[in-house]
Amino acid sequence: MNLLLLAIAPIFVVIIYIYVKDKHEKEPKRLLLYNFLLGAVVSVVITTILYYAFDIVLPLPDQTSIFQQFLKAFLVVGLTEEFSKYVIVRYYAQRHTEFNEPFDGIIYAVMVSMGFAATENIFYVLEGGLHTAILRAFTAVPAHATFGILMGYYMGKAKFSKHKIVLNLIGLLSAIICHGAYDFFLFIDFVPGVWIGAILSLFIGILLSQKAIKKHQMNSSFKAQGEF
Repeated sequence: MNLLLLAIAPIFVVIIYIYVKDKHEKEPKRLLLYNFLLGAVVSVVITTILYYAFDIVLPLPDQTSIFQQFLKAFLVVGLTEEFSKYVIVRYYAQRHTEFNEPFDGIIYAVMVSMGFAATENIFYVLEGGLHTAILRAFTAVPAHATFGILMGYYMGKAKFSKHKIVLNLIGLLSAIICHGAYDFFLFIDFVPGVWIGAILSLFIGILLSQKAIKKHQMNSSFKAQGEF
């Protein structure tokens, strides 16, 4: 039970953080929950199916090949996991009438991402124990949050733009690149010291996420006149 709580706790820290950042027009809690559950279940199912497909079409058996680990990080893991989140935001959240300002792209994408991260984290923590719970609370969970924020930033812009398709795909691509970069440095852990690249990737993702949040906050149509 303690491990389960440790697995879930960082997820809800992120959710509370992003909910507080939605300053000007809060989203319905019911709808946030639905997106979280879709991320936790549907997104995971899509990811699992795509993983099996990649194992058949593009097997990458050499764990010491930098090129194969590059493909695994960006094409298999990054593309598969972020696409599974993207389809929920694109075809469920973005079509909802409550999605009525650009910041909503961020909050719904993060909810889906945190749903996915919750399921993933529970499995890893129950298998790996306390050390894994603490490590992932400061690495994998915030990483999934940054992927969601960057995807949601562009998908929030897309909802109110005539370039909807392009901006939506930029959002997906941004998440894939950030996710792939983070995982790539972890996958090639046979190269001494290269794990620092993952920390640097996460740090850059956090900085970009903060800028994305502030930009959509400033441009909110619900912001009171004169409010900063």
